[in-house]
Amino acid sequence: MKTENSLPQVYSNRTKKPISRHLQEFWQQRDLQMMVLPWMALLIIFSYIPMYGLIMSFQEYQLGDLPGFSKWVGTMHFQMLFQSPEFLGIMRNTLCISLLKLLINFPAPILFAIMLNEISNMAFKRTVQTISYLPHFVSWVVVAGLTFDFLSSDGGLLNTLLQNMGIINQQITFMAEPKYFWGIAILTDLWKEIGWNAIIYIAAIASIDPELYQAADIDGAGKLRKIWHITLAGIKPTIIILLILTISNLLSAGFEQILLLTNNLANTTIQDIAEVIDTYVYRTGIMQMRYSYGTAAGLFKSVLSVLLLTIANYTARFLGEESLW
Repeated sequence: MKTENSLPQVYSNRTKKPISRHLQEFWQQRDLQMMVLPWMALLIIFSYIPMYGLIMSFQEYQLGDLPGFSKWVGTMHFQMLFQSPEFLGIMRNTLCISLLKLLINFPAPILFAIMLNEISNMAFKRTVQTISYLPHFVSWVVVAGLTFDFLSSDGGLLNTLLQNMGIINQQITFMAEPKYFWGIAILTDLWKEIGWNAIIYIAAIASIDPELYQAADIDGAGKLRKIWHITLAGIKPTIIILLILTISNLLSAGFEQILLLTNNLANTTIQDIAEVIDTYVYRTGIMQMRYSYGTAAGLFKSVLSVLLLTIANYTARFLGEESLW
C-alpha cells in the first residue's frame, strides 16, 4: 500500500507546471529569498535601469531633454570617436597600463600569499598581513598626496635619498616627465592593493588538505616542489576565475588613480601618456558637457569588456579549466 500511495505523489510532482514548482520552491526558501531580494532590487535600480541612458550615445542629448526624446543621430558619435586624433593614443595608454598591471600586479598577490603561507611564526605572519591590508582602506586622494610628497622635486624623500647616495646630481621631476608615469601608476596600485588582493588566495591556500604536505614531506619533496605541485595546484581554480574577471576589466586602467595622479587632468605635460578611456569620458562627457559623445565612448568600452570576458571564459573552458559559465 505504501508503494501504491507514493506513485501518484511522485507522478504529480513530475507533472507540475514549472512556474508553480518554482513558486513552491521560492516559498519553501522564503527566508533566504528575502535576504536576496534587497540586493536584487539595488542591482536593478542602480545597474539595469540606468542602462536605458545608453540610448544617449545614438542621440544629441542636451540638458533639459527628456530621456530618450533627444534628436536621433545614429552612429555619428561613434564615428567621431574613432576618427578623433586622440583615439589611438587613448587606446594605447589604456591597454599598456592595463596589461602592465595584469603582468605585474596580478601575480604579485599570489606570490605574496604563498610567501605568507611559508611563514611559521604566526605573530609575525599576522602582523605582515595586517600591515599589507591597511593601504587598501586609504583613499586614492591620500595615496596621490603621499606620492606627490614622496616624489617631489622640491625636497621629496626619493630625490633627497638619491642625491645623498650620489646617484643623481639634480633632483628629478618624476610627476612631470611622461617616461615615469606608467611605472608610478603600476607601483602605487601594487602597494595599495597587494595585501587586499592576497586575501582570497590566502583563504584558498588554507582550504588545502594539510595531509598533502605531510605526504610530500615523506616522499622527500622540497619547498619549491610542494609549492608547485600542491599550493599552486590547489589554488589554480581560484587563479583562473580571478584571471577571467581581471581580463574582463582590462580596459579599466584605474579612473580615480590616474585622475588624481594627473591633478584632475591639469598636468598637461603627461596627459598624452596618462589619459585612458575613463578619464577621456570624464573630460569630454562631463567637463566639456558632450554627454552623448561621452556616453558613446563609455558604451564602446563596455562592449569591448563584455567581449573580452566572453573570450577569456570560453578560452578557459576550451582548455578544460574553471570558467564562469
